[in-house]
Amino acid sequence: VITIPIDTFKQWNNPNNWISYPKTSVPAWTNYFTAEKIPEHIIMENPITVSQEDTISVTSHQFNVNFVYDDFPNDFIYEFTTEYSGSPLLQISIIRPDQSKILLLSTSLPYSETINVHHERFFSADNIIKKNAQIQLAKINSESYGILGEEIIFADNDGHVLKGNYLFLVNLYGVEEYVKILDSKLILGGKTFGMMGTDELRRDLAVGLLWGTPLALFIGITVAVGSVIMGLIYGVYAGFKGKKTDDALMRFNDVIYALPALPFLIILAVTISNSIFLMVGFLLIFSWVGIAKVSRSMALQIKTRQYVEASKVMGQTNSKIIFKHIIPQLLPYTFASIAISVPAAITTEAGLSFL
Repeated sequence: VITIPIDTFKQWNNPNNWISYPKTSVPAWTNYFTAEKIPEHIIMENPITVSQEDTISVTSHQFNVNFVYDDFPNDFIYEFTTEYSGSPLLQISIIRPDQSKILLLSTSLPYSETINVHHERFFSADNIIKKNAQIQLAKINSESYGILGEEIIFADNDGHVLKGNYLFLVNLYGVEEYVKILDSKLILGGKTFGMMGTDELRRDLAVGLLWGTPLALFIGITVAVGSVIMGLIYGVYAGFKGKKTDDALMRFNDVIYALPALPFLIILAVTISNSIFLMVGFLLIFSWVGIAKVSRSMALQIKTRQYVEASKVMGQTNSKIIFKHIIPQLLPYTFASIAISVPAAITTEAGLSFL
């Protein structure tokens, strides 16, 4: 929580914020327990920069990747921000470990008469990149295994992963024009990432866990403590009073107990509000009935003991007898019930959020 910026939590539902992360990846530590090495997610933001100023100016960014894994990467993304005038030519190529060079992309940036700042991303799934890779590999008599761009690029002649050093070259050409790459980033999409991995929307599950834990604990502890206290007092009072009071209170308890809690909670949350505090209130309505039944049965036994009878003879009020002589005897059960109710409340709230 200290090291992750607060803006990261605010951007949880913003897909653009997670575009640099892998999709449905497993935790990075799984490589310690598998025979085959799973590709790690690599983000390279500090390329080697080479510039040449002449009639034709060239700005080159080079990314060196030592790929030693036993499986193909998920994808790769090149993201850049450039400042230029005119219509410079952008070329992306790769030199493989077998020293073959593949031209992945050659395209002109949108024309601009004035100095313009342009931001764009290129994906390995783009048809133009996959087509260029197939053409270039055909020239060097190499078969194109797989249908994905990354599989074509990272495969050897036998269709297996070609391990070794890959050099990604990004060249931006300008003819007597102002050309400058402000920011450049290459993302090699792996299948392992971070402590908890990522979901299908590329979101870091560790961030989601850190963001959701305080909220889940607040709901769980509040519902657990509130429902146990309500059920404890309700059940003890019913058991202590007995007769018609006991019958009336327990029949009401049975009515609440018989209601289908989950459908009612869904209806209440949808029709009224999805506020956290209302959610806690709805959970409290259905969570105390079980505690009340158990505490009533225990109160029926305790009220027959001699110290309770002596308190009645001494003229102590019912409330004093309940809170001073009966409820303290139920504290071990109370603490155990709270501990059990916390995960139950968190699970119920998570189910409501999912539905």
